[in-house]
Order: sequence, then structure tokens, then C-alpha cells
Amino acid sequence: MDLTTLRERAGDLPREPGVYQFLDGDRVLYVGKAVDLRDRVRSYADPRSERIRQMVARADGVDTAVTDTESQALLLEANLIKRHRPKYNVRLKDDKSYPLVELTDHDAPQIRITRDPDSGSTVFGPFTDKGRVETVLKAVRQVYGIRGCSDHKYANRDRPCLDHDIGLCTAPCTGEIDAEAYLADVEAVERFFRGETGILTGPLRSEMTAAAEAEQFERAANLRDALDAVESFHDRRDEAVSTAADTRQRTDVLGVSLAGGEATVAVLRAEAGQLVDREQHSLSIPDGGGLVVESMAVAADTPSEAVQTDPTPADGGSITDAGAVLGAFLPQYYAERDLPDVVLTPEYPAGEGVESWLGSVGVDLRVPGAGREATLVDLAMKNASKERREDRATAALADALGLDAADRIEGVDVSHAQGRAVVGSNVTFRDGDPEKAGYRRKKLTETNDDYANMRELVAWRAQRAVEGRDDRPDPDLLLIDGGQGQLDAALSALDEAGWDVPAVALAKAEERVVTPEGSYDWPDDAPHLHLLQRVRDEAHRFAVQYHETVRDEVSTPLDDIPGVGPETRKRLFDRFGSVEGVRTASRAELQTVDGVGERTAEAIDSHLS
Repeated sequence: MDLTTLRERAGDLPREPGVYQFLDGDRVLYVGKAVDLRDRVRSYADPRSERIRQMVARADGVDTAVTDTESQALLLEANLIKRHRPKYNVRLKDDKSYPLVELTDHDAPQIRITRDPDSGSTVFGPFTDKGRVETVLKAVRQVYGIRGCSDHKYANRDRPCLDHDIGLCTAPCTGEIDAEAYLADVEAVERFFRGETGILTGPLRSEMTAAAEAEQFERAANLRDALDAVESFHDRRDEAVSTAADTRQRTDVLGVSLAGGEATVAVLRAEAGQLVDREQHSLSIPDGGGLVVESMAVAADTPSEAVQTDPTPADGGSITDAGAVLGAFLPQYYAERDLPDVVLTPEYPAGEGVESWLGSVGVDLRVPGAGREATLVDLAMKNASKERREDRATAALADALGLDAADRIEGVDVSHAQGRAVVGSNVTFRDGDPEKAGYRRKKLTETNDDYANMRELVAWRAQRAVEGRDDRPDPDLLLIDGGQGQLDAALSALDEAGWDVPAVALAKAEERVVTPEGSYDWPDDAPHLHLLQRVRDEAHRFAVQYHETVRDEVSTPLDDIPGVGPETRKRLFDRFGSVEGVRTASRAELQTVDGVGERTAEAIDSHLS
């Protein structure tokens, strides 16, 4: 492939995370992941090594697969490299796997994070952010008390262990909870990991409210942080896939696009709980009538010749029904392929006999309405679509707010610990995607006043823009993480600096968009609301990350305690939020932190008392 052709093809790719493959006929030469598929593939038009130049010259095509997150792209890249063993990829000798959450196959199941689950266990994942999974797992145990101990510690106990004393286990080992009630709690945990977030957020929110009303503010803050982690757990979609309880099944997930009068079907393949491949196929209507699969993916095993089948579209020409597309596609696609255990589709296929045929050969055809399987179908639909979701979201956002455009959005947020280590974040999104080169951060005056902190942060950004000291263009919209108070503080700073930029706020509590003219309560599934949520969440993440860095640089009373080094101090702050939180914690609570044993807990308690 010549470099001009590569540059032109790259220009048609989406600005989304995903995986790309350079192809030589049916052979995969190279697999790579990207935060921005268009920019990454375009960079190969200027090869940085002779090896890459040779690879581009040999390639005659580029195939891409869109993912929701960078984490999914990472996992899919790893699986494609293992499957195709491309010549130009550096293949790792080890066979690293990613963390899973396992509920063991015991009378009283144990919950744990593992890379090597036992046979018969119920498994969820895989995940790429082990720290976030640990936070969620602890919240799960706080609410439902599922045991985390090994079989050795569980067996032959005559009294409950420390986990029961600190509220992490209901102690089925000594009969503190009966078997039926314990298994009901296990079932609730399974429902959470399959996508029912509310089954965990409800109890956490009630507990947080009760702690705040009792003026147990440190405990309320810890519960708030756990609630944030739980609420974002399924939205961020770090899992490669999460299909059925038995992740050893093979699952095919189909998405259909009818854009531009053409039908396109994307097939995502999951094996052993991991997304391993993606294919895309086009269908057409010849003069004779029936829908025909015209193009097969590179990885397909069947011959490329199309096999014509009915049903035909109702109008004899245009393709307007996803069910009709699936009714024609499924028999053709699986005519000479190994059948999966499960097929997930957005609609049931039209035409007599398709469903019964799949059932007769042992294939479970499902149309999920919610949960992780519905998320997978959404991802397949995204891969099939020729339209970009972000383009629709930015256009819808501009229309909803009465703006000329919303292509460039900046988000701001403030993070601190009771007025200590106060920092602000300023992130940039372009065309619905993060633009990391446009991220900025700033230390702020130490004060426990969220409004004053926000005013200072926005004033800093605005003044730099007005004076021409910021190399970034003005945003189409400035998004404030917070409610009416934070927005008023930001608008005051904008007005004083004379920086004419539209600003709105979005708080986590009710997900209402607050503007200078009023507020909006958009539907939960509105793409423009999802866009604002992504910007808000990224600004929050970037602020918290910087706050933790600054906080850990500050000298604290913990520095002089024997046995408390930098890593233990960080874990203590992560668990209790501040020095005051550590001071008020009991010795038993201190020992729940990794690296803090009985002697260290005693030293901390004595030193801070």
C-alpha cells in the first residue's frame, strides 16, 4: 500500500478508541490499539522504522474495530495477537491474563479477585483496573457480607474472624447467617456484576445518608467514595465482555446498521469471557429480490460466494427492518461455520424457522433488554453503524443548549481533602473524544470552600485565554462539575475576566444540566447527556489523580510513625481520607489496610492520640 492511499483511508476512520489490523489478503500482518483510530493509522503514513515501512508496503488493506474504552481495545488487541500471531507484532512469551471476579462453587461461596478461576465458579470480567475492582469488591462485601477467606481459614472455626467484626462478612462459617439467607445475598451480588447497579448503590446511599445525619462525616465521605466507584463501575465498561454466568461459553453478538439504505451486520465474538474477534458484513438486494451477504470479513472461514436466501424486504427493494436483515443473515452466516453457544441480537430475526432452527442445534438466541449483554449488543451496533455516535451527540448537545457548535468542550473540577492539597483540573474533549494534549492542572489556594476554589480555577483559565497565554483555542462549551453554586462561581469569574464562553454545570446527584437560564432533565439514554457525563467524569478523575499526587508530597504526622512508609501512608489516606480520619479509626479498622498489622496499628493509634 502506498503512503498516499494509506493517508486517504485513514481519513475515513472514526476518531474513537479501538483496534486496527494491517492486512495482506487474508493474512493479518500487524495488530495495534489506538485511543484515536484515525490519528493512529494516519501516523503510519510517516513510518519511523524500516520494519514498519516494509509492513505498510506489504499491506493491501486496513481493518478496524471500534471499542467503548481504551481498556477494551487493550484486551482485544492482546487476543487478536494471540489468535493471528502477526509477523510484525512483538509477541510476549508469557500468557498474561487479566483479573477476574470469582464466586466459587462452594456451599457458602467465596468472592475473590483471581487470574485463574476454579472449575465450576461463576466468573465476571476480565478487568484492567484491579484497584477499582478491589474498591467495588469491598463495597460488595460491606453490603452483602460475602466471605473472602480461604477454605483453610473457613473450615472448623468456632467463632467469627475479624472480617465479621468489621462488617465485611456475615460469618456463614459459624452459622451467624443461615445458608438460605447467605445464598440469597450471593445471588444479589451476581445480579450486581451482571449490571443491576442499583442493588448495591441503594444500600450504600442509605448508609451514607444515615452516617451524615449522625454527623459521622469521615464515614459518610468513605461511603460516598465507594458509592462513586460503584456507580461508575458498569458505565466505564473496563470489562472486555461479561456475558453469561458461564464465561466458558462462546458468544456471538450481532449489531445491525441500516444507514444510507444499506444493511451492515457486525459480529463480535467472545470466548471464555473475552472479546476475541470482530467481523463486518454488507448485505444487498439483487434484482431477483432476496437479501444477500456480499462481503465477508477477512477472518471468516466460509467461501466468499454469497448464498441467496429469503425473506425479502416488504417493499421489494429498500432495507428498512433489522429483523429482516437478521433473518437473511443468520442462515447464510452459519451455513458453514461452527455454531456458538449463544447469539445475542438487537431484534429477533424475521422469517419462519430461523429461531426454531437455532434452538434445534443447541444455540441460545437472546435479545437482551438490560445488563451486560445489552451493553455488548450496543457495542456491536456501534461497530455496524456508519454514523459516529459522537457526531450525533455533539450536534444534539449544541441543539439542546442553543449553541452554534459543541465540538470542543472543556471540563473543570476541584479536588481537596477538607481544604488541604487543593487542586483543579481542566480537561479537553474534541468531537466527543478526550484530547489529552489539551489537559491542564493547577494547585489552588488551600481553603475548604468549593465555590471559592471553582472561582479561582475558572479565573485562572479565563485570564490566560484573555491575555493570550493559553495555546488552546477557546472551547465551544465550558462544563463545570457541580451544581448551581459552582456554576455561579464560574460565571462570576468569566464575567470579571471578560471571557465570553458558554458555561453549564452537571452534578452527580440528579444528573441535571444547570445553565444560566435554568436547568434541564434530559432522558438517561440521551447521547448528549452521556457526552457531558464523560467530560464531567474525566475532569473528576484527573482532579482526584492530581490531588493524590499533591497530597502525598505534603508532610503529615504519619511520616514519623515507625512502620508507616510512603505506600502505607497512601493506602491509609485512600481508606480514611485524611489524618483526622486515620486518627478516629479503631485499631481493627486500621488493620484492614494492606501493610498495617497489629503492631503498626498500635503505633499509629498511640502516635495520633
